[in-house]
Amino acid sequence: MNFTVRSLTWRRPFTFLLGILLAGLLAGCGSSGEGGVGAQFGTLSVSLTDAPACGFEAVNVTVDKVRVHQSSSANENAAGWTTIALDPPQKINLLDLNDPTQPNFALIHLGQTPLTVGHYTQLRLVLVSNKVTPLANSVVLSSQPGTEIPLDTPSAIQSGIKLIHQFTVSAGQQVDLLLDFDACQSIVRTGSGKYKLNPVIKIIPFALNGIQGFLDPALFVNHINVKHVTVSAQQNGDIVRATMPNTTTGQFFLAHLDAGTNYEVVITADERAIGVIAAVPVPTSTSVTHVSVQGMPITLVPSAVHTVSGTVTVTPATDDPAVFVSARQKFGAGPTVTVKTQPASLIEATPPGDSSYALTLPIAPPSLGQYSAALPISLVPQGAVAGRYAVRGSAEGYLTQSFNTDLSGGDVVQDFGLVP
Repeated sequence: MNFTVRSLTWRRPFTFLLGILLAGLLAGCGSSGEGGVGAQFGTLSVSLTDAPACGFEAVNVTVDKVRVHQSSSANENAAGWTTIALDPPQKINLLDLNDPTQPNFALIHLGQTPLTVGHYTQLRLVLVSNKVTPLANSVVLSSQPGTEIPLDTPSAIQSGIKLIHQFTVSAGQQVDLLLDFDACQSIVRTGSGKYKLNPVIKIIPFALNGIQGFLDPALFVNHINVKHVTVSAQQNGDIVRATMPNTTTGQFFLAHLDAGTNYEVVITADERAIGVIAAVPVPTSTSVTHVSVQGMPITLVPSAVHTVSGTVTVTPATDDPAVFVSARQKFGAGPTVTVKTQPASLIEATPPGDSSYALTLPIAPPSLGQYSAALPISLVPQGAVAGRYAVRGSAEGYLTQSFNTDLSGGDVVQDFGLVP
């Protein structure tokens, strides 16, 4: 999970507008705390959003409460917690929260509470256990629509998903926390067909800025896997934000980006060559940069595909390595971008520690364009890098390993061995 904290006064127009839009979601949310009589207070407000998930029709979590503490080392039983309780707990399909072109900006407001002024360093997102409510947390596969599969929440997160992030509450001010729950990165597939939650959350800026554009709606016509059409904002090959376009209009909005910096906008779809717009600026915390308009949408050319697959071995072995494999392309002297990333599937064996992966990637030339305020932006095919990828294996606590591979001639097998 990912969180971003932005301190805003209650007088800010956007916060007021968001409160109106999400007021219905506040009903039934309570709070408790231990602030003393006469203490000065600010307000803590918590919302939830999501990035696209790979290969899922739905990723459901049931949120029970959000807890906050001034100490990063406080355990769940320590004194001094302030709690935002959802009554009743709310079952949320995270994949409903990845299109900011929706009227609710792809946000769910979890609630708010008065908070004693001071410096805070720890949050906990508490989920309802499947042992208490069957299928409180579940996934639905794109290949099996309508069938909920239990999502295992290990005992380590039953007391709440621990999030370490520092923020300060001042008297009379509101601190808005926007929790970006990355569903794709948070699901570990086990070899027995089970799914485990390994939460990846970050805090992202709450202010509504970003990058907006339109894709050709033809990309979504008779497209079997329309949810695999994604747009991402990247820096140095790292995905900062990702979204799915509106499948009717083709509109996309990469929201809540850090201001004063540039991004690569990367567009991918199954069986299509990727498109990249380099050096797209986001000047301020409220600016929206346009890279295309509805009358001149971006399109992607069809492409044959090949697969790179193999086994990832982690040493020393562990039964919960949270292994990820990604494929990147380097545009000569230009940018490096991630084309696809996914968690590897744990192979159940003794000893544990091996995972399998398979990335299906386009081999037609990707297209690259430089940002210009004058639209449309021309995307030019880059034949020199067609089918060429740097495939990377990574896991927390282990050194990332990378291999260069050329898929132009067919499928490739590439194994990884990760060590601390």
